[in-house]
Order: sequence, then structure tokens, then C-alpha cells
Amino acid sequence: MSLLSPRPSERLRKGLEQRKGPKPKVRTPRERLNRRGSLETKPGGGGPKRSWLIALILCCATLATLDQTPVLEPARAAVGEVVSPLETGAALVARPFTDIPEWFDTRDDLRDRVAKLEAENSTLRRQVEVTDYGRAKLAEYESITRAAEDLGYSMVPARVTAYGPAQTFRRTVTIDAGSAAGIRSDMSVVTGDGLVGRVLRVTKTSATVLLIVDAASVVGGRVGGEDRSGKKSGQVGMVRGSGVVAGSGLLTLDLVDRSTAPLKGDTVITWGDGRAAPYVSGLPIGEVTDTFESVRDSSQTARIKPYVDFGSLDVVGVVVPNGTMSDRAVITPEGELR
Repeated sequence: MSLLSPRPSERLRKGLEQRKGPKPKVRTPRERLNRRGSLETKPGGGGPKRSWLIALILCCATLATLDQTPVLEPARAAVGEVVSPLETGAALVARPFTDIPEWFDTRDDLRDRVAKLEAENSTLRRQVEVTDYGRAKLAEYESITRAAEDLGYSMVPARVTAYGPAQTFRRTVTIDAGSAAGIRSDMSVVTGDGLVGRVLRVTKTSATVLLIVDAASVVGGRVGGEDRSGKKSGQVGMVRGSGVVAGSGLLTLDLVDRSTAPLKGDTVITWGDGRAAPYVSGLPIGEVTDTFESVRDSSQTARIKPYVDFGSLDVVGVVVPNGTMSDRAVITPEGELR
């Protein structure tokens, strides 16, 4: 027998293995036979065991029960004393960062509110301005009504719409009432304060008024009050304009009687018989500020400050005869509208 040939025992073992066939597969611990004899595998082990699940449920129930009892109150208070300062400090540190979105939102909201308030203030300011102007306008109409009642003349109310250009060297204004309102040339124009001037030209819907401060204006004036002897002076003269509308726009009164002089503060009114044109009698013109004497002709002249502010004319009244037909309301001597 050759030394390289297998031993009888090894040949016998290999023969038996070939006769028996392949070695049966060894089943893993997770595989078993079911009742029908087939092989089945248990589900993979990913979930908790039943005992752990039951223990977790019992722990939850225990903690829920203890939370309803005062047993844990001291422990809860102790934990709160320790954790509360930490929470406060963390909140203070994080607040600047967490408030950034709210800051942007608040800033946009404040900007919108400020814009809205500014718009409301502008609207209210315009309303106040319009209300003040309307109140002043109503007061001027009321003053015209009182003037008609005090002077005893009928008047047509009108509004000043324009001042004459300075290039014309005439001090005039334009009013919004004309021949359709019963206005004619050489009619007196007044405000509640005093004499304004006379109608110069008329159209159907407007009229031009020459102011008494115009350098070409001449008005017959009478001094009221008392003279130095205590008697009613009643001095008469001619009131002339200086050509200046405002500021130092004083009038001058050339007295007919050169031997006497009016006193400071005396009132000067128009004189006539009540129907004279262009100025009716009794209309207040102004008051005497001082007097001076001309050495050359020994005449007495008085300076007069007009009652009317010619730089802010708005509502005026045109003196018309009683019973005048007009396309607008006429104020009667009784202070009523007709």
C-alpha cells in the first residue's frame, strides 16, 4: 500500500457522507416549525420586550399619581428655586435676539401710525383754517348788517376779488357785484368799520371801487367831538388820500375854517344831506392824530388815521337807495335781508 493513499477509515467516512447526501441546514434560534410543518421566522428584534413596555406604563402611572399629591411639592419648590434664576438669566441673554423680529414689526407699525397721524393732523389743520376763515367772514357780514342798521341805509353785500395794479397809479379794488345787483357809479362803499371809497366803474357782474386813500380821492369830512372851548366843533374840510394803502397811509383834512384846529382823537365823518353823491353823510372816516399849521398860507391841516384796514379788505357793503332791485339779498336799514 502506498504511503500517499488515504487510510481506510478516511475512505470509509467519505463514502458514508456521499451516500447520505448534503448535510442538513442548521436552523437558527429565531426559526421554528409551525403547526403545518413549514419553517417560519420570528419578527426581527427591534421593539421593546413586553416586560419593558409594562414597566414603562407603570412608571408613567406612578408619576401621574404622585403629581396630584403634595408629596413632591417640596422637591418641586427646590427645583424651581434653582432653575428660576437660570431661566431668567437665559431669557435676558436671549431677549435681544428674540426681540429683533418684534422690533422690526413695531418700527413699521409706528411708522405707519405716525404717517396716519400726520395726515389726520393736516386734515384737521385745514378744517380749522377753513373754519376760522368762515367765522371771520360771517363776522364781517354781521358787521355790514349792523352798519346798515346804525347808519340807516340799505346795502348790497359784496366781496373784494382783486386789487388794482400798482402800475395804474390808482388805489382801487374789484368787487363781485355789478349792475345786476343794483349798483351804479358814484355809490358809497363801506365796511363795518368805516368808509372804503366810491364806485368808479360798473359791469353787469363786477365793479371797480376807488379807495379813499388814493391820491386823487377827495371826500367832504366833518369833525365831530368838541373844540377847545367845549363846544361842538363841527368843522368841515376836504379829506385827501396819501396814495399809501397800509402802514403810514394817513389821510389829511384841510379845514375850511383856518382859525381853529380839531383835537387829537376827534372823529371825522362824511358830510352831506344824506342823498348826495358820491358819498352819503354820516359815514365814519377816521380819527384825528395831530394837527399842523402851514406858515405860508396860515391854514390848519389835520392828519387822520382811517378806521378801515385797506390791506385786508374782504366783505364790503355798497350803499343803495331803498327799494333797489338786486339779483342778491339786500340788507335793509332795519338790519334784515330782503
